[in-house]
Amino acid sequence: MGYSKKYLPLFLGLAVGVGVFLGSKLDFTNPSAKLFSYNAKKEKLNRLIDYIDYEYVDEINTDSIVEVTVNRILENLDPHSVYIPPEELEGITESMQGDFIGIGVSYYPYRDTISVINTIRGGPSEKSGIKAGDRILMADNDTLYGEGLIREGLANKLKGELNSQVQLRVYRKGTGVFDVVVKRGRVPLQSVDASYMLNNGLGYVKINRFAETTYKEFKTALDKLLDEGAENLVIDLRDNGGGFIAPALKMADEFLKDDVLIMFTKNKKGAIEKNYATNRGSFEQGKVYVLLNENSASASEIFAGAIQDNDRGLIVGRRSYGKGLVQREMALGDGSAIRLTISRYYTPTGRSIQKPYTNGNKEYFNEYMERYKNGELQNADSIQVADSLKFKTPGGKTVYGGGGIIPDIFVSKDTTRVGETLDYLLRSGRMGGYVFEELDKNRLYYNELSEEEFKEKINVDDTFAEDFLQYARKRGIEIQLKNYKEQLKKYLKATMAQQLFGTDVFERIINKDDAMINRVLSLSEEE
Repeated sequence: MGYSKKYLPLFLGLAVGVGVFLGSKLDFTNPSAKLFSYNAKKEKLNRLIDYIDYEYVDEINTDSIVEVTVNRILENLDPHSVYIPPEELEGITESMQGDFIGIGVSYYPYRDTISVINTIRGGPSEKSGIKAGDRILMADNDTLYGEGLIREGLANKLKGELNSQVQLRVYRKGTGVFDVVVKRGRVPLQSVDASYMLNNGLGYVKINRFAETTYKEFKTALDKLLDEGAENLVIDLRDNGGGFIAPALKMADEFLKDDVLIMFTKNKKGAIEKNYATNRGSFEQGKVYVLLNENSASASEIFAGAIQDNDRGLIVGRRSYGKGLVQREMALGDGSAIRLTISRYYTPTGRSIQKPYTNGNKEYFNEYMERYKNGELQNADSIQVADSLKFKTPGGKTVYGGGGIIPDIFVSKDTTRVGETLDYLLRSGRMGGYVFEELDKNRLYYNELSEEEFKEKINVDDTFAEDFLQYARKRGIEIQLKNYKEQLKKYLKATMAQQLFGTDVFERIINKDDAMINRVLSLSEEE
């Protein structure tokens, strides 16, 4: 049985000691592994764990003790040193690698069946004839429908070894039930959501995270935009929480001249590692606009800081999150891992943009509410800065450290209750269920539409919007639209486009009349 809560204080008292014990088991692939050589203190803790395992009067799950202990230790270090349990590590790793082995569909449980939202272009399912709206009933001998349907674990039934085959039983409206064999393949998890021309000379790229494949995706998008005549660029990093540093450095290199400092890191011993631009840059002359908001963090801030501190472009939007700590993932030997902060990074002018975390993790992660209350989401003058953290760029521009990248051009956020609710419904996917049901009423028609036909023929009218409000109301979400009906209709059409065609068309629709995009368009015309 699991350990009882009455023993928790005892074991938390041993937290630091057990943490050192765990440290001795870390499998480092670098010279620092020599720090974990034998010593008497570690042996004492090894014995303690063994005594509890074999001699303690009650059955105790020492794995659970260790897991609780690891979490408590890391919580007391900094907000970004975290423990990743085995059941979460695979998904996180796949997301950051940029692909996984599977059948290539987006889906969700709908009325006790696995319903295909869309297929990945060029992926295994599309090649096998699977279409949006199909219900997957079985995968080999596994039943995937019924009242007991649980979303967790479904993905594992569809995943498998590369080039392995899975026989799917599928139901399609108008066709009935049929079997199809799908050969599993590599399914990309794209980090570039969209790339297109905003006007004749201004290109746009939207990046949702920095994964292993991000730079390659970005370079493909950049080359395409250059071929289409892009002379200036918008890099949209709104809501991009970061990821790997290397792709951000390579991206920055495309914009900076040779030997220009991109960023540097410093560890607790004071060792400094600097990163400079190389001769690879393919966009070192045109104007650059970087879009940030309060959710842009980590690698997004590294990229933005390099552009801002080198006077290479303008940062447009709102103050970014403020994460200036660097983590390394370290395996714990049982399928779990920790991400441990090993250094701080600094922008080229020498500023750290890490926001304070001395008041605990809860206050740290809830800082958005403080920004909301003090008015900085609506007014640049409300952004709190310290003169002691003032820096100068080579061009003489003043920039600040101490908590995020402060934009050169401020664009306020709609913080009304209606605006916040609509944004939440859009970005959380809550609109997706309603839109799927609407598309499913005439699936054959919608599946045959081209992107251009969709834009021209599909009109989200007032009735459609009112139906959605009723749908939301039944699920406990009350929205008083007032002056937001047109925005709701735009969001609904964008969600339809996302399910039918993917993120590129979605972003094109969302960006129409977007405040930050409009500001950049105005700036590009003025300069």
